[in-house]
Amino acid sequence: MNWLRRLYDWVLSWASSPYAVPVLFTVSFVESSFFPIPADPLLIALILGLRKRAFYYAFICTAGSVFGGIFGYFVGSFLWWTETMEFSSIATFFFTYVPGFTEQLFYNIQAQYESYNFVVIFTAAFTPIPYKVFTILGGALKLPLKWLIWASIVGRGIRFLSLGVLIFLFGEEIQIFVEEQFKNLSIAFGLGVVTIGIVAWLTMKFGLVNRLSRRE
Repeated sequence: MNWLRRLYDWVLSWASSPYAVPVLFTVSFVESSFFPIPADPLLIALILGLRKRAFYYAFICTAGSVFGGIFGYFVGSFLWWTETMEFSSIATFFFTYVPGFTEQLFYNIQAQYESYNFVVIFTAAFTPIPYKVFTILGGALKLPLKWLIWASIVGRGIRFLSLGVLIFLFGEEIQIFVEEQFKNLSIAFGLGVVTIGIVAWLTMKFGLVNRLSRRE
């Protein structure tokens, strides 16, 4: 996973650039369709540099992610299947080169979509589950676009605004934890690295891990 670490560092390097905000939007956009690194590391760095703009940066992330989700939807809707309803070369590319995006996962999520629809999209938007799989599959299965848009706005909004609040309150401690634990955090789905790290960090912050270890 050295290449993933290098990609993570490259994304983070834009924090001190005058183009940081456009890059934040762009990373949020492409992460919703194919890019393996989430926008969270860059969002954290920007908020640490200017905390009073935390919610502005969170809004940029949300907007980029929602528009990226719509792009993913259209990829699934128009480019995912051949005329004989077999996987297209675009689908094969995703299965081969996008981390965590497997054919088996595709079919598993398809089964969830058939039962839960909106709830599935919202869950993917809010959690470390690979959002790109859900946006593309939504288009491939011809689900109503409005479901994707509303679930993305709410789910992604909650995720990035919550992250903004956490960074605003706790600052550099979260960033240090993410840096130290990056290679140990779950990146199996290519997403959610920072979200998972923050949950673990907050658990340790409030002493839950220590209390459990003492009981043992």
